[in-house]
Amino acid sequence: MPLTQVSAALLSSEANAQGFRNRIINGDMRIDQRNAGASSTPATDTYTLDRWGYAASQASKFTVQQNAASVTPPAGFTNYLGATVASAVTIGASDFFWIQQFIEGYNIADLGWGSANAQTVTLSFWVRSSLTGTFGGALQNSANNRSYPFTFTISAANTWEYETVTIPGDTAGTWLTTNGKGIRLSFGLGVGSDRTGPAGAWAATNYASATGATSVVGTNGATFYITGVQLEAGTVAEQFERLDYGRQLIQCQRYYYRVSPGASSRILCITGYSQTTTQSVNHLQFPVTMRARPAGLETTGTATDYAISYVITSAACNAVPTFSGSTSELTGSVNAYVASGLTAGQAAVLLSNSSTAYLGWSAEL
Repeated sequence: MPLTQVSAALLSSEANAQGFRNRIINGDMRIDQRNAGASSTPATDTYTLDRWGYAASQASKFTVQQNAASVTPPAGFTNYLGATVASAVTIGASDFFWIQQFIEGYNIADLGWGSANAQTVTLSFWVRSSLTGTFGGALQNSANNRSYPFTFTISAANTWEYETVTIPGDTAGTWLTTNGKGIRLSFGLGVGSDRTGPAGAWAATNYASATGATSVVGTNGATFYITGVQLEAGTVAEQFERLDYGRQLIQCQRYYYRVSPGASSRILCITGYSQTTTQSVNHLQFPVTMRARPAGLETTGTATDYAISYVITSAACNAVPTFSGSTSELTGSVNAYVASGLTAGQAAVLLSNSSTAYLGWSAEL
């Protein structure tokens, strides 16, 4: 075996030994910071369960939920991502609907894609649908000019089936090995001819699924459930790599972090200081280094869902907190506002004033 191939094999073995065999994060769908198991109707290019995005050419055609319809997951799993058609669509050439995960470049660097030493990978997963037939997906690079459409078959309706797809490493194109988009994995739910191509071969174009794949979105009420998603180096699908919950949560928090009160209404606490009599600036250190500096702040509800505690009292906010900036991948700042009563220079604490209030920071790919 040439030295370069030996080196690649050693890198792959080392990664596997350290619990890095599966390049997919939250492949067993246990983490759902955004919705906590509630159903959502995602807009295009938004996230559902942690690390799992949704893209669509038309709005309001799917609902997505952790453990949708509460069917029994495959043995060894407790969660799955469930997509249900809310309004059927006849797919046109430019239409598209898919579930996706972007894998950070740092996490695929050892695969050597874009070089003569590109390693073969194997994708495996459990899937269940109310439809049967041939379904499709693809692997793509960040520039969307290299793609590998693949197919898999669902033989029995409403039955969990195990699928494996082996994909040769791409020796061409540019595959990022930084904190950018390394590989995009997509599962097609209905993709038009503009973004589909022949399965089983690399193409120098933007394909997100395979030609002739079943259109889930074409049937009102149709379901597509998936879990146990694994992408690993090699030609054989190994047993699903299971991580403890805490380690998997940390992996997810690199891309999205949410502070919420849970069952209590007064637990969201971010310390800071009063900048004026009406505004405090509150600072938070993230529990893990995020992929990049968050560019904004996610909130919910109205102003009175938040409050500022100061001296020995507290007051409901008169505006929803806003993003004050992130000085690095480790910290974020929040501006909070009350009508009056603060003293410039004194300590202040931002609280939740309801059980539904939250603050979220995203560094998603």
